[in-house]
Amino acid sequence: MWSIIGNMNAEFFIKGKTIETERLILRAFEEKDLDDFYEYAKVEGVGEMAGWYHHKNKEESLFILNMFIEGDKTFALCLKENNKVIGSIGVEQYGLEDKLSEFFDYQGREIGYVLSKDYWGQGLMVEAVSAVITYLFEDCDLDFLTCGYFVFNRQSKRVQEKLGFKPYRKLVMDTRMGTKEEAILNLLINPHKNIKFVYSHPETLIV
Repeated sequence: MWSIIGNMNAEFFIKGKTIETERLILRAFEEKDLDDFYEYAKVEGVGEMAGWYHHKNKEESLFILNMFIEGDKTFALCLKENNKVIGSIGVEQYGLEDKLSEFFDYQGREIGYVLSKDYWGQGLMVEAVSAVITYLFEDCDLDFLTCGYFVFNRQSKRVQEKLGFKPYRKLVMDTRMGTKEEAILNLLINPHKNIKFVYSHPETLIV
């Protein structure tokens, strides 16, 4: 979600990994997913909750889809019952990397997600992100994860609370729509590790 990218993030690529939950299969995006992707990305109010305009045409979705495929760090959320793609989870680079000294000696990433409006309120995103978190902590051995939401996005706030993320920093972030919005950046520490951060920049700190 955040735009500043550094070079101390943990390396991550999907590399063909598939994650299965009760109702979903998480996998890398493929060219055949274009119609499903455009179907939910074109709906007003979906992208806007994450700070980007809903897609105006299929060409825009194709451009983004190709970025997903090339980057290999964004999972497609597929319904088991029909293999329909209904959302995405990106394992992104966390921002402000050169300023957040508490993370200098640790390996982490940031989680970002989008879900089709037709499937809001069914617990699917909690189910999906929970499985990704388990994979990142247990298999990829990451030390921490960040995840943010704009303060107007109450649904995303609830999702992150259910996943165990704790408020970390209060920021004002630039959106891809050209606006500035108040946002909360949350933090989740790998429960299998004894990590005690010494936090920098108290002016934005919540913890």
